[in-house]
Amino acid sequence: MTKIFARLLKDESGATAIEYGLIAALISVALITGATALGGALDNQFDELSKTLNYKKAP
Repeated sequence: MTKIFARLLKDESGATAIEYGLIAALISVALITGATALGGALDNQFDELSKTLNYKKAP
């Protein structure tokens, strides 16, 4: 029984998988945050462009 417990303590494959999972989660959060910020900036830019074009069309 102690040999099995000692072998489980030395096994690091689960820790490596958890680390890769955490890295993937952090990358996902960064991508979502960047896409949200970029989307907001593009929305504002297109709103301003639309207002400018509508202003110039009006008689």
